[in-house]
Amino acid sequence: MSTDSIMVDNIKYNYGDIQAVKGITFNVKEGEIFGFLGPNGAGKSTTIKM
Repeated sequence: MSTDSIMVDNIKYNYGDIQAVKGITFNVKEGEIFGFLGPNGAGKSTTIKM
């Protein structure tokens, strides 16, 4: 039985009036390989830094 090592539920992040991350939810189980893909400016780095 694998357990969730990382759980993210509806996170959001703003830079002033600009909403950079809009309600992202995901979970990564123990031993799972996880990739976070998207175009430039999509909020990938901001999400990981949170």
